[in-house]
Amino acid sequence: MSKRIAIVGAGPAGLMAAEVLSQQNFEIYVYEQKPSAARKFLMAGKTGLNISHAEPVDQFVQRYDQSDWLAPWVKRWDAVWIQQWMRNLGIEPYIGSSGRVFPTEMKAAPLLRAWLKRLVEKGVQFHYRHQVTQLQQNQLQLLDLKTDESPTESFDAIILACGAVSWSRLGSDGKWQSWLQAEEIEPFQASNAGVEYPWSKFMQPVFGQPLKRVAAWVEGGDKAMGDIVISHYGLESGLIYKQGRGLREQVKRGQPMQLYLDLFPDQTAAQLAKKLQPSKKQSLSNVWRKAGLEGAKAALVRELMPKNIWQDAEQLAQSIKQLMIPLTGFRPIEEVISCAGGVKREALTEQLQLISNPHVFLCGEMLDWDAPTGGYLLTACMATGRAAGEGVVAYLTKKS
Repeated sequence: MSKRIAIVGAGPAGLMAAEVLSQQNFEIYVYEQKPSAARKFLMAGKTGLNISHAEPVDQFVQRYDQSDWLAPWVKRWDAVWIQQWMRNLGIEPYIGSSGRVFPTEMKAAPLLRAWLKRLVEKGVQFHYRHQVTQLQQNQLQLLDLKTDESPTESFDAIILACGAVSWSRLGSDGKWQSWLQAEEIEPFQASNAGVEYPWSKFMQPVFGQPLKRVAAWVEGGDKAMGDIVISHYGLESGLIYKQGRGLREQVKRGQPMQLYLDLFPDQTAAQLAKKLQPSKKQSLSNVWRKAGLEGAKAALVRELMPKNIWQDAEQLAQSIKQLMIPLTGFRPIEEVISCAGGVKREALTEQLQLISNPHVFLCGEMLDWDAPTGGYLLTACMATGRAAGEGVVAYLTKKS
């Protein structure tokens, strides 16, 4: 009699686990509470599906806060492997100028359709609008959202690929946390999130405008270069996301949440001060404009710096080169791209098997790891999905 495997969640991690298991003589049941698979994956791919990154793999793995934990899987199923996997689905990949890996069509839907088609052809059974309401040992209590029937099913192994707690409307609602022990879970925090600052009304004209080519850092951290968008609630961009880990550490230590900016990283303070020298023949605004301090950058200086230094070129230049913004927090976790936190490493075996319940394996964003945007999130979800699938195969082989 073939083994019965349940996978809870039809996102990239769950689908990769199904792909591994489909190579065995198993009955595989994928339960997804939404009407279709991989909704967050599709949402992420609306503006171009960045599925991985082609930088050297040793550098790639250092992007994760749990790099030593994830490294064996990410190195095995890296960007090179992912590109070949895409080709096998009939989807041609390409590497952008930034090193990011995309499908040539830039869309997620064709890839997902080909992936699901292959899994169905291999016998994977998908049950949409099926919610898991309880997990006990090797049993799942299900709720069929179409019929309101509530059967209890037993399985030889269960893989949880339920996601974290952001974008709950796409399926990742975090209800699975009640199935585990509290001490097994590191509380979730916003990651790859915008940060908040209470702007005055005078900043409204520059909402949505970018701070072009600036440097950002937290105290004791490395500087990173890029653009930042001023939003109605504060600041948003990939450059902000890169500072998230350092900002969370400040909060964890009970320190004020402070971000530093250099608005002109390509100039020294002395060079900038020379350009900002007041002139009797020109207005202050004109002096600033000729120095490149205009638009969103000028608005930020007026918002954050005391008026008494605006005409002190040296002091102004020093402040512009190290502009501190006292932030008030992150955007709500519900709307962020991803989350830090999740099921702790010490709650799992090296095969991603739950120590407290050996019937259960976990993968994807449920696990306690974090990474910036740029293909790192999807790569780790897919790699841990495959690792959990292999863990199940090893577990059931050993049992039999």
